[in-house]
Amino acid sequence: MKCPGCGHLENKVIDSRLSQDGKAIRRRRECAACRHRFTTYERAEDTTPLVVKKDGRREPFEREKLKSGILRACEKRPVGVDEIVRFVDEVERRLSEKGEREVSSTWLGEEVMRFLHDLDEVAYVRFASVYRSFRDLSEFMGELKELIEERGRTAKKRGKS
Repeated sequence: MKCPGCGHLENKVIDSRLSQDGKAIRRRRECAACRHRFTTYERAEDTTPLVVKKDGRREPFEREKLKSGILRACEKRPVGVDEIVRFVDEVERRLSEKGEREVSSTWLGEEVMRFLHDLDEVAYVRFASVYRSFRDLSEFMGELKELIEERGRTAKKRGKS
């Protein structure tokens, strides 16, 4: 850290403590050359990525927006809010691990689709109808048909065990 008094690079930390809001560490420093004392603040860098929409627009990832979309699909369904919150936590963790500055809305949508597919079929269909923007009833019926066929395959596998 460069001394604001003389520009010397060597200094020592005299005192460290959390800032009042708890979001930074306040450090009192003393320059090794001129003994000038100064304060620095250390904050964690916000690595929340931008979501790239299908039309090319970019907007910050919003945890609450993701959660509310899933909650809307799960309205009046036997789905616990805790499960949804755990999923949103997991998505945030994975975004953080990726460390990328941008993520496609398609990636997010597909993650939600997989989650809802395993969680509740009605919520899955509700979300899919909005997310996939079906052009007509036949596209929507095609998605339902795939879901029913997959359900039949799963039931047959369970019956063989």
